Amino acid sequence: MERLRIAVAGSSGLIGSALVRSLTADGHEVVRLVRRAAEGPGEVCWDPAGRSIETTAAGLTGCAAVVNLAGAGIGDRRWTPSYKRLLRDSRVLGTAALAEAVAMLPEPPRVFVSGSAIGIYGDTGDRVVDEQAPPGDGFLPSLCVEWEEAAAPAQEAGVRTVFARTGLVVARGGGAWGRLFPLFRAGLGGRLGDGRQYWSYISLHDEVAALRFLIDGDTLSGPFNLTAPEPLTNREITAAMGRVLHRPAPFAVPAPVLRAVLGEMAGDVLGSQRVVPKRLLESGFRFAFPGIEEAIRAA
Repeated sequence: MERLRIAVAGSSGLIGSALVRSLTADGHEVVRLVRRAAEGPGEVCWDPAGRSIETTAAGLTGCAAVVNLAGAGIGDRRWTPSYKRLLRDSRVLGTAALAEAVAMLPEPPRVFVSGSAIGIYGDTGDRVVDEQAPPGDGFLPSLCVEWEEAAAPAQEAGVRTVFARTGLVVARGGGAWGRLFPLFRAGLGGRLGDGRQYWSYISLHDEVAALRFLIDGDTLSGPFNLTAPEPLTNREITAAMGRVLHRPAPFAVPAPVLRAVLGEMAGDVLGSQRVVPKRLLESGFRFAFPGIEEAIRAA
């Protein structure tokens, strides 16, 4: 297996840290892009605001791949105007900075994998959507559109550019499931709203495997949905959580309560997204944990 030099932005996050562990275990040289001063040869300081493109480009020299997973957590705080601005800037400005740095290199990387999200489709109800679906309406879809457009400098420089549109990652250490697991273990789990909304999930193992598949796939470019093949309703998922953890799931959080507690973000929790990974499957990717119970047990 060829040993590659791969740069990862967002390497301390849930997905980024798992990707770094996987790449390092297979002998690849990983360069972690950090916002503080670099503390060793495996780190490069970069400015996501784009004020030091030349410095970032120097740190990317010799990289065969650049993976951008940086961005403030969507569910970390209530969506105040200031936090919405942070959500946007941390993704759009950071992606633009990396794309410009990549385009500046005399020998650019083979591939630029840029993070994105299935939030780009908006609320799709019961309709099954793949990568050909247009963007939806609202804050998250417009954010995702800007996020992906920010990668234009890399594309225009001829670098193979991939948009990893990630769904809800089933993992113990963070994201939506990082909050759900403790509730269910305490016997407080249950559906959200009426539970009929579709959730498009993916195990953390398959998320990392898919990212590596996209890095290695020399002919793969454009958007790819990183979700399990068969989305399920929130009601079905919470029932599976109860079965796997041997806890009943009798409770339900009414929609008005979610809206009162979460504000605008409640629309994302109560919205329905029935997203399928059409292009990933057509390209030959195979899921290790396609079913929800398998994914929960793996976590």
